[in-house]
Amino acid sequence: MTFDPDELEEGACTATGFDDFGSPYYREGLERIVDALNTEADLNDMGRVIQHATISNALIQRLKIEDTYTRHPEIDREEISGPVFVIGLPRTGTTALSQLVAADPQFRSLRMWESQAPTPPPEAATQHTDPRIAQAEAGLKMLNDMFPLMKTLYNSEPTAATECQDLMGMSFRTFHFDGAVRAPGYLEWVMQCDMRETYVYHRRVLKLLQWHCPPVLWHLKTPVHMFALDALVDAYPHAKFLWSHRDPANVMGSVCSLIQYVRSWSSDRNDADELGAEQLDSWVEAVRRAMDFRSRVGDDRFADVSFADLQTDPVRTLQASYESLGLTFSDATLLSVNRWAQEHRPGSRGAHEYDLADFGLSPEGVRERFADYLATYDATG
Repeated sequence: MTFDPDELEEGACTATGFDDFGSPYYREGLERIVDALNTEADLNDMGRVIQHATISNALIQRLKIEDTYTRHPEIDREEISGPVFVIGLPRTGTTALSQLVAADPQFRSLRMWESQAPTPPPEAATQHTDPRIAQAEAGLKMLNDMFPLMKTLYNSEPTAATECQDLMGMSFRTFHFDGAVRAPGYLEWVMQCDMRETYVYHRRVLKLLQWHCPPVLWHLKTPVHMFALDALVDAYPHAKFLWSHRDPANVMGSVCSLIQYVRSWSSDRNDADELGAEQLDSWVEAVRRAMDFRSRVGDDRFADVSFADLQTDPVRTLQASYESLGLTFSDATLLSVNRWAQEHRPGSRGAHEYDLADFGLSPEGVRERFADYLATYDATG
């Protein structure tokens, strides 16, 4: 099986009965990732099934979103508040920080079940009983049964806050594709491509999701936002950022181990040294871009969160971050985030074992590449 952009689009149209994908901006990214799947990814049989389903679902969701907007153009009048974005290197506690913020009732977060299938727009009255929750739960159970190590590597629940990678994936411009398969050509392109319309479409989906299901103050998360903060702020002029920090030498091995495991689902190929060099280069560049952006816009938009502090006193750490950003930390916030912290203690899902040397890296070499970052921020832990 090879992948063809036209055939994938035709399949999505047949599945939905719709034919309007919206802005043609997405098409170049689709062609780029399809080329990588055909020429670079070295997919096995399972990989072809997984990647076909991933691409197809992104196209299907675009069609459904455009159909919803056609029938309800008033959605476009929705105003997005904030958002507050959780950023930072992967494996620095961004997931825990994000889900801690999501426990705060003043925020609207992107939940796994609605990220995968935003339409029909969720309704406030049925948001906790929506049938998509059970569907996402069944899919997650199947994933964990097939790949049991994933439960240790990444905390994911159908109703919990999730990364907004699916929304970016609908524009086919996201680093998460490279996280699932070997795609160096696609990675090189996406590192340099114009991301502005990706975030415009990202905002388009958020408007749809909040239309009948407030609140409208959003919190979102994914480390890959660091690659394109200027484009993000073009779409979200009032965005603020919680930036989590941790010693990159304690991060990069975990990043590579996670990606190696996920890629193993789709390919029997093992390129550990190549993966280590690729990920180190990518995340050094992400941090460089984020630091440059921050130097230009100032510190007012940012609150820094130490991984060590988040591990030892998550509630107080979050409260201090809120104060830094001018956010309200109410009694209701305290009650909710404290409950979440008590139910999700560090290490409760087991230990993730990895070794930098397995990927051709060393702690000294990693720290040298991140020297400017380490000199600027408290990145302990």
